[in-house]
Parts: sequence; C-alpha cells; structure tokens
Amino acid sequence: MKLDVTMEHQSAGVINLVVVGVVNIHTSPRLRDALKPLLTEQNKEVHIDLAGVSFMDSSGIATLVEGLQWARQSGGRFVLHKLQAVVLDVFMLAKLDTVFEIAQPLIEDKA
Repeated sequence: MKLDVTMEHQSAGVINLVVVGVVNIHTSPRLRDALKPLLTEQNKEVHIDLAGVSFMDSSGIATLVEGLQWARQSGGRFVLHKLQAVVLDVFMLAKLDTVFEIAQPLIEDKA
C-alpha cells in the first residue's frame, strides 16, 4: 500500500502535512511517524491536508485522534483540510466531525 506524507512549513510555528494515498492498518504507522515529531510547543498549528486520501479506516482515524491529543497537550491547533466525501463520512459516522476542527471539509470524490 502506498502512502505519501510531505511536510511543508507555512510560517513560523505553522506546519502543513500533505497526505496522499490510502490510510489503513498497514500505512497508518507511517502517518503516525510523520505526525509525532511535529506536535511540539514550537509548532503552534499543524494542518493536515487530506485531499489526496481516497480511503481511511479506523486505524487512520485513531492515528489522527492521537495527533489531536498530542496537539492539545502541547497547546497547539490540529486542523484537518479538504476531506473527500468518503473520508468525511467516516468522521461523521464516528461522530468525530464535532471533535476535530475540519476546514474546507469536502472536495469532490475522484470517481
């Protein structure tokens, strides 16, 4: 399974993480490894661009929940961006759309 995670510095203390591929039990550790070092007191905001994620299972959700917890512990902000409808549905079914800050929540599915 392929998952690409690219980090972009937006400005001082703001990081954008671009995730492309499938986030599942096999690839979520890669996402976790990319997130963990970013969630420090120096990075006040971490934005996760999920436009390129076509599928996410519960292990991917758990990884993002963990990231949200790390951000809160360090006093930072953790924002999800550009979720495809299929990914947003997973958050809504788990009622996590009210827990996460979701900006630009929907892009057209790539059919």
